[in-house]
Amino acid sequence: MKDLKLRDKVRTLLYMIGMVAVLFMAETTIAYATSDDDDLSNSILSEQPVDENRTNIREPGSSENADDLKQLNIANSLTVSYDGGNGELAGTLRILLILTAISLAPILLVTITSFTRILIVLHFTRQALNTTSAPPNQVLIAISLFLTFFIMQPTFSQIYTDAVVPFENGDIQLEEAMDLAIAPMREFMAGQTQVKDADAFMQIADIPWDGTDWKEVPTSVLIPSFIISELRSAFIIGFIIYIPFIVIDMVVASVLMSMGMMMLPPTTISMPFKILLFVLADGWNLVIVNLVRTFY
Repeated sequence: MKDLKLRDKVRTLLYMIGMVAVLFMAETTIAYATSDDDDLSNSILSEQPVDENRTNIREPGSSENADDLKQLNIANSLTVSYDGGNGELAGTLRILLILTAISLAPILLVTITSFTRILIVLHFTRQALNTTSAPPNQVLIAISLFLTFFIMQPTFSQIYTDAVVPFENGDIQLEEAMDLAIAPMREFMAGQTQVKDADAFMQIADIPWDGTDWKEVPTSVLIPSFIISELRSAFIIGFIIYIPFIVIDMVVASVLMSMGMMMLPPTTISMPFKILLFVLADGWNLVIVNLVRTFY
């Protein structure tokens, strides 16, 4: 048995040695240019006119500048065009800017629209009811999105009419279209921003402002001022929503204390009463309708 294994190993080794020997013994094939090919190339080069100032491919170092190499098609050139020669952005750069704007769309939706106030108020409402997962976050976000589109519809329509349509028709350039698109958004944010917030950021930016003309406020200052005002408004509305439910918690806790049920959590008993009060008062209609009216 051992002899058979040894024979197999020796046989395999001999096969490998034979293959290596065949590879090394193979002849090397070399191709040489014929005299006819050389005569043909010399005749082609001799037919061209001789110019002392022209780069000679047979004389290395005879080129004086990059243009000489371009004539021989030796050097490659790369040209980056920012515009088409008429003041417009190049097509590739325009596509890049559009894709960048699309990627920033979620951030813009949260920061410069009514989405933030609506979502925070709906979260406060859910916490006041003591229903931690009803309605779920997906439902609250969906409601906030549709309410945002409803509130921002006049602004979006104005942007489409003033900026998008003229730009598609070729009546205005991209820069002018951007300015016309930002103007309705600035008007909306200025209407919801408190003067003290804008004045605080203007002082931080060291820009003088008398607090009357919103056109003097840069967009980079108006956006954070608008966000601060939205957070303040959302928390004020949330506090107002909390008040009736806090009263219910206090009443339930007092009743349980008087009955000696101190070990029973008041929130567990008060939650059905909160839901009952919210349903009887048509709470969702009151909250959402009055929340939307705060933007008008």
